[in-house]
Amino acid sequence: MVYDVIIAGSGPAGLTAAVYCGRSLLKTLVIAGSVPGGQLMLTTEVENFPGFEEPILGPDLIQRMRKQGERFGAEFIQDDLTSVDFKTRPFKVNTTGTTYETHAVIIATGASAKWMGLDSETRLRGKGVSSCATCDGFFFRGKETVTVGGGDVAVEDTMFLTKFVNHATVIHRRDALRASKILQDRAFKNSKISFIWDSVVEEVLGQQKVEGVRVRNLKTGKQHVLKCDGVFVAIGHEPNTAVFRGQIELDQKGYIVTSNGTSTSVEGVFAIGDVRDFQYRQAITAAGDGCRAAMDAEKYLEEKGLRAH
Repeated sequence: MVYDVIIAGSGPAGLTAAVYCGRSLLKTLVIAGSVPGGQLMLTTEVENFPGFEEPILGPDLIQRMRKQGERFGAEFIQDDLTSVDFKTRPFKVNTTGTTYETHAVIIATGASAKWMGLDSETRLRGKGVSSCATCDGFFFRGKETVTVGGGDVAVEDTMFLTKFVNHATVIHRRDALRASKILQDRAFKNSKISFIWDSVVEEVLGQQKVEGVRVRNLKTGKQHVLKCDGVFVAIGHEPNTAVFRGQIELDQKGYIVTSNGTSTSVEGVFAIGDVRDFQYRQAITAAGDGCRAAMDAEKYLEEKGLRAH
């Protein structure tokens, strides 16, 4: 059996693509992953996804989107993608247990935030530890936050947080920021932002929620506790594209290169969401990508005379 479309990934991008592919009567398989749902599964309340007057939990939003895709006939398997073959047609997509064939592929495997690697950070993720200031900054109105990092994203996130928080502290392991000069100038002029140089977070403090961080100076070895209500980790994201290396064009950072909408370097393969977008990284922009890719895939199948029905 050959599918019309296989969608790799089950975050907002992949699930929206599933809805549109299903409604277009394309025979659609979603490889959801053994840990499905994408980064929204790590988010508590979502307030910026249109259509929800009250906040909705990230996992609940994902569940609703999946049920909508299933209602329109998309099949789901909870398995991990292990390899692909885009050099033969139909394309071959391999999981841990099975090989599937398809005329078109929509890649929605997303990107994973880089974390500090602390047990306390993992335990308090979603309870004051976040990797997305634009997603969660609103919840820290009138509070104190810490941003870990020194690049453009760290400074931009901190500037954004100052719209809500009383004060934001940037902790950076070097003695100077890596961010662009214009961003540095803005941050240094912002009275709500302070900096701790040559330092790392050794531990995030708190049991049920973030209450502070233990900071260590890399040059002196001295430690101190800084009280805060939230920790935003901004040390980068890594696209989940390892399985596609050698099969499709990636940029220097590993993101999939797209053109003409959602098309990749391989005709019939499309990429959407955070796996190609390192700028916006929002659930709603990923969902919009999912719509576009489904329409692009349907048009491709029609033009090639490949769709099954």
